[in-house]
Amino acid sequence: MLETDTSILVDGQASDSIAVTDRALYYGDGLFETIAIRAGKPQLWQAHMARLQQGCARLGIPMPDQVILASEAGQLCAGQSQAVLKILISRGSGGRGYRAPSAPCPRRVLLRYPWPAQTDWWQSGAHLIHCQTPLGCNPALAGIKHLNRLEQVLGRNEWQDEGIHEGLMCDRDGYVIEGTMSNLFALRDGQWLTPDLSGCGVDGVMRQAMLSMCDEQGLACQIRPIRVSELAQMDELLICNSLIGLVPVRSLAGQSYPITQGQQLQQAMLSWLEQH
Repeated sequence: MLETDTSILVDGQASDSIAVTDRALYYGDGLFETIAIRAGKPQLWQAHMARLQQGCARLGIPMPDQVILASEAGQLCAGQSQAVLKILISRGSGGRGYRAPSAPCPRRVLLRYPWPAQTDWWQSGAHLIHCQTPLGCNPALAGIKHLNRLEQVLGRNEWQDEGIHEGLMCDRDGYVIEGTMSNLFALRDGQWLTPDLSGCGVDGVMRQAMLSMCDEQGLACQIRPIRVSELAQMDELLICNSLIGLVPVRSLAGQSYPITQGQQLQQAMLSWLEQH
């Protein structure tokens, strides 16, 4: 059951259901964005729309009218001091079989959820583990936030301990890619590193924001492959997504990390977001 203050628009109309023939249900044929609502506005809206547009182009789904999307998002964001907006774009309904309809009629679903209640670790630092579930490599899907998230579901189900906040996932070659719900940054000898996502993984909007902030402020930051074995030698770790922002990592698989630079960047990001 959804939270009582969850509001939903399906193709612009208040509803809590979609057709059972929708390809999102059949094949995960679509995309989604998870957006922080603050002071009645969706944060980093343009970055989310840019990624959604890229994903639609990659999958061959017509991009919904952004004016309509912005209007509907505005309806759900109005009056909300802090909440979560989810946008789901499906290719729409279609017949049996993988072949996409020749004239797709995309379906858009917008949902507003309450802000997560237990978020103390966002400020105090996260405790992580390594997930055993590997991520498959597929450059055709890398970067975009498509609806096929079974790898992340399997990864997240690897732990039940409430004291663990995230799990890191690797590809089959032993390169760390991302968390089940976040992107990763690692500090080594004064330079921030973040994994190469050309083969798999989600290019998060907060990851993009971190790269932009580092570029604007002259902070050294590099995108490159990172072997999971390298993480033990890193000076600090950060995870990030659109809801938690930047969060320093206190421990990974029992190894402790300092959070000095991470906390400084966390505060710098809050200021950067206010200006963008």
